[in-house]
Amino acid sequence: MSTAVVVDAPGSFHLAAHTPREPGPGEALVRVHASGICGSDREVYQGNRPEGYVRYPLTPGHEWSGTVESVGAGVPAALVGRKVVGEGFRNCQVCDRCHAGETTLCTAGYEETGFTQPGAMAPTLTLPARLLHVLPEDADLTAAALLEPAACVAAAALKANVRPGEKAAVVGTGTLGMFAVQFLRAVSPRALSAVGTRRDREELARRWGATDFSTKDQPLPDDVDVVIETAGSADAARIAAGLLRRGGRLVLTGIPAPGADGLDPTDLVVRQLEVHTVFGAPPHAWAHTVRMFAAGLLDPLPLVTHDLPLAEFARAIELVGSGDPKVGKVLLHP
Repeated sequence: MSTAVVVDAPGSFHLAAHTPREPGPGEALVRVHASGICGSDREVYQGNRPEGYVRYPLTPGHEWSGTVESVGAGVPAALVGRKVVGEGFRNCQVCDRCHAGETTLCTAGYEETGFTQPGAMAPTLTLPARLLHVLPEDADLTAAALLEPAACVAAAALKANVRPGEKAAVVGTGTLGMFAVQFLRAVSPRALSAVGTRRDREELARRWGATDFSTKDQPLPDDVDVVIETAGSADAARIAAGLLRRGGRLVLTGIPAPGADGLDPTDLVVRQLEVHTVFGAPPHAWAHTVRMFAAGLLDPLPLVTHDLPLAEFARAIELVGSGDPKVGKVLLHP
């Protein structure tokens, strides 16, 4: 019997019998290959997700890859059999922000796969076909399961708008930080610094294009043109701002804990820093990610350290929250 993970309420889950939902008009049914776990899935399980950004009971799973099994009316039949990944935000498509391509700012309200809508920790997932991005036929679906976090970083990289020959830096050396290094390397910066807390990330960072690696307690540059922050702490945001030259560009992707003492507005104004933020990934960032992946410029697989069956959801959640430096990306397979 095929089963899905169902989080009934914070701290409570069970494995439930799964029946695929036939796709309606405009929809596709995807056979899930793998689903990744990130900190926000742990928040869903623990009940730490802000109100309005989760709806129980829920099948989680917003990072996934799979193969289209069937499609509903109005969807090209050529999609059937194709390897795909998919956007999570269920945008309305008709508000001003959606028309501007800023679908993560949809004014119709927040809806997202794996948080308010059924996610991919199940054998199949049915969703609007317009959210799918088709992969090359020879794509590695295990690696592709990491393209959702990569797309969020792609959104940051596009906002950073690094020009060839500029100095760039990444603060944070987790999954998002390692993707940021790869995206920035692709635009040929003159120097690319990675700043983190874990020395064991240096080899990967340099393999993917970092020209310098530092921990935050070492002397750091202060003449960088563009910095992407991925660590999600107020301390990381301050360090990132401190790396910048006057007039430099900062892109924040992390969400610090409430009440944390963050960036100094006076410093931002006096040094005329340009600050951007990212929450989720709009379609153009997904398209950029898939293009980079297809071209061999993104290499997600080395970030995967654990590949578990769906039935080991509880162990996967523990691993993600363990703080063990040997735990990287954890994938679940139905």
